[in-house]
Amino acid sequence: MKISQNFDSGNIECLSIGKDGNIELAIRRDSNSDFMQWFHYRLTGAKGVECNMIITNANDCAYVEGWPDYQAVASYDRQTWFRVDTHYDGEKLTIAHTPECDSVYYAYFTPYSMERHHDLIANAQLSELVEYIHLGSTLDGQDMDLLKIGEEGEGKKVCWLIARQHPGETMAQWCLEGMLDSLLDPEDPISRELLNKAVFYVVPNMNPDGSRRGNLRTNAAGANLNREWQTPSMEHSPEVYLVRQKMEQTGMDFCLDVHGDEALAYNFIAGSEGIESWNDARQAQLDFYQQALVNASPDFQTKIGYDQEEPGKALMTVGTNYLAHAFGALVMTLEMPFKDTEQTPDEYVGWSAPRSYKLGQACLNALHQTMLKI
Repeated sequence: MKISQNFDSGNIECLSIGKDGNIELAIRRDSNSDFMQWFHYRLTGAKGVECNMIITNANDCAYVEGWPDYQAVASYDRQTWFRVDTHYDGEKLTIAHTPECDSVYYAYFTPYSMERHHDLIANAQLSELVEYIHLGSTLDGQDMDLLKIGEEGEGKKVCWLIARQHPGETMAQWCLEGMLDSLLDPEDPISRELLNKAVFYVVPNMNPDGSRRGNLRTNAAGANLNREWQTPSMEHSPEVYLVRQKMEQTGMDFCLDVHGDEALAYNFIAGSEGIESWNDARQAQLDFYQQALVNASPDFQTKIGYDQEEPGKALMTVGTNYLAHAFGALVMTLEMPFKDTEQTPDEYVGWSAPRSYKLGQACLNALHQTMLKI
């Protein structure tokens, strides 16, 4: 039996492999950071063996509240991912599985590879609706990709969609892929209407370096990009610097920043209620969009989420808060679970890439309903 992780987004250290199927593992920390929680590795040579893969440093991870009731995902073909028995005892996380094939992959959530990202960009640019824009380069020399969909026009809104500031939150890019596919579908009536009323700027992956390196939360320099929006720099957070620079050129009426939450087993939205300029009109916009998304998807709800901040108490380094204040726009963070949804569970796949994709499409439906409000 062998454990390997030397591939795109791989992250694990193999400490020992016993003949009895007990395998001791440890998650590697993010680049230049103490954050850790994302894992992605391959097990070979264990067909038919009852394996107990023990992540020994689970209690040192960034979000230990994410482990209770969590189930890891596995795949034989790297296309179909399913949940496997997982148990947290307060110190160690044990993934128990008997592989049916001699090669099987395990991950914290369904991975979204940089190769798939490149395919997404390459395929999207074939649409006559799309203009590809190269924003610049990351610290590892990867491209920062931006897709402009549609054209500016008098009275048209400017909408931004960004995902994966935190690279381990791969559900975010699956969600954005759903949005992108809908926007480029000429048979989709909602998308046609949206493009009549707005131009879209889409950043499918805000953190290519962290994605490829197998980080949970940071870029190559160890920067948590969602704490860099007030004072980004090309030396420490070029990803935010380049995207913010373009936002300042285009302006903004709407922005959805897509994330994942380790602990909460719900899909929910976090607004920017804590900024100084928050008022009743902005609250009404936020409430309307959330209710529209409830109507569009049974997987979304509004009862469980983050505590609202008091006006003037918002952390302004956070993207949602900074952008809502700077542009006076409707800016929200969409959070999805690593666990299954509490209200709409799926025993086999849990919250999954396809379900994230579908929620992305529902987000456009909600935006269509909200367009006259922004």
